[in-house]
Amino acid sequence: MKQSINILISGGGTGGHIYPAIAIANEIKLRYPDANFLFVGAKDKMEMEKVPQAGYEIKGLWISGIQRKLTVDNLSFPFKMLSSLRNASKIIRKFKPDVAIGTGGFASGPTLIVANSKGIPTLIQEQNSYPGITNKLLSKKANKICVAYDNLDRFFPADKIVKTGNPVRQDLLSVHTKIEEGKSFFKVDKTKQTILVLGGSLGARKINQLVEENLEFFKNQEVQVIWQCGKLYFEEYKKYNELENVQVHQFLNRMDLAYAASDIIISRAGASSVSELCIVGKPVIFIPSPNVAEDHQTKNAKSIADKHGAILLKESELETFPIIFETLLKDKGKQEHLSENINELALPGATTDIVNEVEKLLKK
Repeated sequence: MKQSINILISGGGTGGHIYPAIAIANEIKLRYPDANFLFVGAKDKMEMEKVPQAGYEIKGLWISGIQRKLTVDNLSFPFKMLSSLRNASKIIRKFKPDVAIGTGGFASGPTLIVANSKGIPTLIQEQNSYPGITNKLLSKKANKICVAYDNLDRFFPADKIVKTGNPVRQDLLSVHTKIEEGKSFFKVDKTKQTILVLGGSLGARKINQLVEENLEFFKNQEVQVIWQCGKLYFEEYKKYNELENVQVHQFLNRMDLAYAASDIIISRAGASSVSELCIVGKPVIFIPSPNVAEDHQTKNAKSIADKHGAILLKESELETFPIIFETLLKDKGKQEHLSENINELALPGATTDIVNEVEKLLKK
């Protein structure tokens, strides 16, 4: 097989689609140092910034999703789709990929549709327990579908499915060895329990409001808080850095050390977060966003909670948070039980397994 291979990767819109795509590219690059990579994303979305930061070239398509209500954007969707199909065709004709990989998001639709039409082998990676519409459509023509959850043959052709898990940052695989380093990095009191609050890179309004309402409660429980409030909310909440037991961050660049320093984690339930938290193996309270397609975050969280690996707390039930949190905080046995169960669901070899499937397509 030729070593100078051309790899086309499309995925974006959120970190949950972008970071798996970058992880897959990095693993292929390790195996094939002379490989050429080209990413395709949606113009004005975060991949246009994050992918070049990771050292890869990216082209942008004029594409967005269909909103659930009637909007001007919906009226322009057919034009965006036609434009994106035409531009994806130009990109593919010029780049001549040996394989095309889609990790979800708006741009992966037209990109992989064109790749399939030109007979290029395609692989899609579905992060969630409930697939989005793009991957459902692409699955009909895809050669291989890498998934992170069981029972996805309800949505995809069973003979194409391989359960690999979701790619995660490699520095998370050794979190359990970094506890002392993490506590020193965040300057937390080693004699007190620390909670880590995550609402995604942009932030989560309901989770931020919940933390703000319970700051006095956390103080009374002698709990320290590492709070990633997100880019959209930092100006609003940074004042709480004045409190002795609270540190507010816009973004956490050392997620491995944040996980290592924490005893209990409160988090959204996006697919990447769930996969990371399985590997980290700490007690988790999932508060899924109800404002995502097909309510997939609730389904992700439920798949872990049903196996006694986490606590699922819906946004509509947040008034019960203090009771749930205090009970968990004071029950070391429950904390250990949750940690063990969520860790058993981890699939740390996901990136390697996905790239093994890519290699099989390259050899065809």
